[in-house]
Amino acid sequence: MILTTSSTIPGYAITESKGLVKGSTIRARHVGKDIVASLRTVIGGEIKEYTEMMAESREEAKQRMIERAEEIGANAITDIRFTTSMVMSNTSEILAYGTVVRAVRT
Repeated sequence: MILTTSSTIPGYAITESKGLVKGSTIRARHVGKDIVASLRTVIGGEIKEYTEMMAESREEAKQRMIERAEEIGANAITDIRFTTSMVMSNTSEILAYGTVVRAVRT
């Protein structure tokens, strides 16, 4: 699967656009991680527990997006974007989305 944040793929011609594809995950904070994070807000620095959680969430959302693209016969996703939003207190959604295309080498 070819993934790109641009609308073109160097060395490829886009032969078909199949529309929008997306993948998402919703994560809740973990009590144990919250305790450590609270301590870090007092002393400062990166909250690594949340950084790791968000990185895992982005990867999961991206993988779900790829699976959906493969289901509809695409071999590439262009214009990929990520967004996040709060769903309810202490939870957030990570959404990955892009344009599903068929591309051939030129």
